[in-house]
Amino acid sequence: MAITASMVKELRERTGAGMMDCKKALGESDGDMDAAIESLRKKGAASADKKAGRIAAEGIIAAHVEGTTGVLLEVNSETDFVAKEPSFIEFAASVAATVAANKPDSVETLSGQSMGDGTVDEARRNLIAKIGENIGIRRFETFDVASGSSVQTYLHGARIGVMVECSGGDEGLGRDLAMHIAASNPMCVSETDVPAETLEAEKKIFLAQAEESGKPPEIAEKMVTGRIKKFVKENTLLGQPFVKDPDTSVEKLLKDADASVARFVRFEVGEGIEKAEDDFVAEVMAQAKGD
Repeated sequence: MAITASMVKELRERTGAGMMDCKKALGESDGDMDAAIESLRKKGAASADKKAGRIAAEGIIAAHVEGTTGVLLEVNSETDFVAKEPSFIEFAASVAATVAANKPDSVETLSGQSMGDGTVDEARRNLIAKIGENIGIRRFETFDVASGSSVQTYLHGARIGVMVECSGGDEGLGRDLAMHIAASNPMCVSETDVPAETLEAEKKIFLAQAEESGKPPEIAEKMVTGRIKKFVKENTLLGQPFVKDPDTSVEKLLKDADASVARFVRFEVGEGIEKAEDDFVAEVMAQAKGD
């Protein structure tokens, strides 16, 4: 059967695969569109499996708010170039919407849920086949808030994302708080939220520093107490000076607006992932040399 340009175009639109791959798949299936789609999906799955071991530490943060549900999501790629691809950005947005609609409890559960013509994982594998890089859904957070509270999100470019649950105030305040968290990266909301083990570890460090200074024990203890108070102030949302008005603390800002923050989450692309940039560069060079 003769393979026409319109057939190749239709297959490309339905699968996102390259023109030559579509033409080849149609030729092998003798023009059977469904068989060609199945063939491309199998090749995409094989391609995804082959690339699965490569480190993906770039990517984007996506946010989605639907009613009283908010979602913050990180999707990774191997390079920042791919992170700017429209198809990659669209995939991340679709996944975030799927999380909001279905509220999965893990990335594994999310992978098997329906999205478009297949599952989330099938869409991911198809995108890998199209783009040629490993792509992974790393993590997400979902906030479901009660009546009287709201969810606000803020994206700093596409690399830092924040989601905040607030009550009181207005939408502008919620956005300002999210922007503040993006910039100042507090550990938690208030002093009571600071893990005891964190305070104990800091106290040991400060005590060792005070003792090395040769101060008497009672003076050293006062020095440690003061440094712990400073540490808590600098690392809690309520204790920090508001980025848009450093003379005002976030705690005072909220009090003046008769508002409060229940929780927040802040994602930064690739944080905690050990990068191995040379691996990908070496692979590209090898391909260019024909190795």
